[in-house]
Amino acid sequence: MRTPERLGPYLYRQSDRSFPLGQDTLLLSRFATLRRSWRVCDLGCGAGALLLLLPGREPSLSLTGVELDGPDAALARQNLTENGLAGTVHTADLRQVREFLPAGGFDLVVSNPPYFPQGAGASGGASRTEERCTLAQVCAAAGYLTRSGGRFALVHRPERLCALLDALRQHGLEPKRLQLVQAGPEHPPSALLLEAVRQGKPGLEVLPVRML
Repeated sequence: MRTPERLGPYLYRQSDRSFPLGQDTLLLSRFATLRRSWRVCDLGCGAGALLLLLPGREPSLSLTGVELDGPDAALARQNLTENGLAGTVHTADLRQVREFLPAGGFDLVVSNPPYFPQGAGASGGASRTEERCTLAQVCAAAGYLTRSGGRFALVHRPERLCALLDALRQHGLEPKRLQLVQAGPEHPPSALLLEAVRQGKPGLEVLPVRML
């Protein structure tokens, strides 16, 4: 077990085998739009970092997580319980959300999905390559779960932007806010944050680049 980390008012526990908490998850937690009493679902929630970070901004959220890995899902439940937060974490494949979650049941869906297609030669194992779900499958799950006018926020790689925009629109999610992230003016962007609206009108707001 790694040393617990403090995430705002909450204590976050993760195992040695969990994918480490990274800057991408922290950035996504600050980027996503939140409103009081919103129903939020994290697709691929791991040990539940976003399920702690988001209520750190808005304590009234209703929290749901979906995680395929059993030990990580159990840790996510433990993190919620030990921090006094109510929520449900499903040990399940996000590709099968239609079997256990309601259509349009969430105001906000979030995800820090695998970044790299299979065979891309990138490292990171199943947590970072699309061995278990593709970008299109993540967007399909989000499109099913998000209510009309609700939002889907995720973090991804800049080189996947075209594929991401295409996948979102195929599943009824209109890209509305985009922000690139880079280490400094001399570096190219290393990540992108994007929020789409279910059945939203066309029109993309490109925010100023976020410097790390």
